[in-house]
Amino acid sequence: MNTFPKLDRYILAKYLKTFLLAMALIIVIVITFDVSEKLDDFLGGHAPFKEIVFKYYLNFIPGFVNLYSPLFIFISVIFFTSKMAGNTEIIAILSSGISYRRLLRPYLYGSIIVALIVLAFGNFLIPVNNRSLAEFENTYIYLHRPNYFSNMHFQQRPGVQVYAESYDTKTMRVNNFHRDVYDEDLHLTDRITCRTITYDTASGKWNCEGFVHHTIDGRKEHIARDEGTSLRNLDVTPDDFNSSSANIATMNSIELYNHINREKMRGSSAVIAAKIELYQRLLNPLAILVMTFIGVGVSSRKTRGGIGVHLAIGITLAFGFIVFMKISTVYAVFGTLNPFLAVLLPQFIFGIIAYYVIRTAPK
Repeated sequence: MNTFPKLDRYILAKYLKTFLLAMALIIVIVITFDVSEKLDDFLGGHAPFKEIVFKYYLNFIPGFVNLYSPLFIFISVIFFTSKMAGNTEIIAILSSGISYRRLLRPYLYGSIIVALIVLAFGNFLIPVNNRSLAEFENTYIYLHRPNYFSNMHFQQRPGVQVYAESYDTKTMRVNNFHRDVYDEDLHLTDRITCRTITYDTASGKWNCEGFVHHTIDGRKEHIARDEGTSLRNLDVTPDDFNSSSANIATMNSIELYNHINREKMRGSSAVIAAKIELYQRLLNPLAILVMTFIGVGVSSRKTRGGIGVHLAIGITLAFGFIVFMKISTVYAVFGTLNPFLAVLLPQFIFGIIAYYVIRTAPK
């Protein structure tokens, strides 16, 4: 009776320790290359060493771990399971009367633990890290990044259409502003135009230049003009003019869900990218389970080539999975594939492969 818990602890410890060691090693390598690549940017932007370490790399690491955890879980599983198979530990475990299905239990435990951590990180922690990361990059690296958007046309809410020629995010200034209101029969009932509007943060209103207000009632039209500068409530906010896909990485999943609903109402094409981002956060932790079981099935058999053969087969499958994920998301953005299916399909196909590999593994 005590054999099973000991077996679980033994394999689970190997699972987590090997994964953490693999991630630690690759993070050191990635940071080394990233520093050498961005050193000129850090020096050119006069970034303080403290901010480079604590504001940039400390926020960079969780996102990297979250993004590549399925791949490194896969490599870790192949590495330590191949060593167990090479040392005939797998054969000894199965010969003792423990079934292959029972052997998979600690792998399942480990994959669920990592998947839950990735789920929490991806949906809530990493968006917070990305805000600090973006703030650092905008301050010290991307000093000349464009801060304006042009030719915006969107539905602010049902029956209200807004057009702006350009918007500057730093000054919160809009050029050539139009806002049209339509009734249920799609007849224009109200139109406001301004040469420029600038947001006043103190009052929460807009400083308008060249204000013209058309009120239409049937065949009657009333026009009010003000060529000077006046403070007015235009029923829009600066957030309405922000690029719809610029900051989805900094939103937690609740904010992202609300953002998607808002972009649907606005009729924005960027809603597809936002949906893919949300579905990836929710479904990509499944890849950890899929990659774990493919890794076990591939590496639990003893072969002449040992770990080298297992790694070659495993890495081929892993990169096939990554390429499939990229292709499906491209078809969702530029084609007709549903965003949910684009994210789920690679998981489903490779889940079938994992089932086949496990079923055909020597027992």
